[in-house]
Amino acid sequence: MKNIYHLNCVDIDSPMGAKAIGHCLLLEEEQGLILIDAGIGLLDTRDPEGRLGTPMIEKAGFKFDEQLTAYRQIEQLGFRPEEVKHCIITHLDCDHIGAVADFPHMELHVAKEEYDNFYSGNPRYLLHQLAHEPAIHIYSTSSEKWFGLEARKVVTGFDTEIFLVPLPGHSLGHSGVAIRTNNGWLFHIGDAYYYRVETVTDDHPVAQLAARNADNNELRIQSLEAIKQLMNDHPEITIFSFHDPAEFPGV
Repeated sequence: MKNIYHLNCVDIDSPMGAKAIGHCLLLEEEQGLILIDAGIGLLDTRDPEGRLGTPMIEKAGFKFDEQLTAYRQIEQLGFRPEEVKHCIITHLDCDHIGAVADFPHMELHVAKEEYDNFYSGNPRYLLHQLAHEPAIHIYSTSSEKWFGLEARKVVTGFDTEIFLVPLPGHSLGHSGVAIRTNNGWLFHIGDAYYYRVETVTDDHPVAQLAARNADNNELRIQSLEAIKQLMNDHPEITIFSFHDPAEFPGV
């Protein structure tokens, strides 16, 4: 990997009074670029009500700024958007894949359970976000392990070693993304927790929100316990979520 860039692609001012971001990654390889999650997209910022719907916007507290989109940030970094070849997705909620349509030739990588959940009629998803029918690589159960957790090796044809690590509960196919960098492992845990405070207490409004938003709260708690164990056993791994602004570099 040549470089890794941290992008904030979501702005949330929650009705409960909490601020949140959308922590995406951009991996620069010799062969092209890889996104880890995609955030809110150009189409979302130009037609929020049409794309996401007023109830969703008001419930989450989404704010819209075209300059925050992955597309515009990638341009600002001096890359061409068509250089983005792959997007590895923690889960298919609207604020994680809104920008996928901005990169129509980008290939997606997602856990099979999440793909199945997306098309199951679950009302949490917006099917039109994948209506452009991108190429999707689907990853099923694996016997491979990453620090004791199930790991599904992502095949991009690029150099960097990347795994989808199942962390179900928030959604049924929710996964973290483990990335081997020149300085060790990064572990993007998506929405397995919203704020890191959830790893030390469940008596917090954000933890209670996470419980309400889970497809399966029992599985969510099990995944959170696995993350806490990983933090304890392997402090050398850099672990962060999608939404916690305190975990974004430079904050």
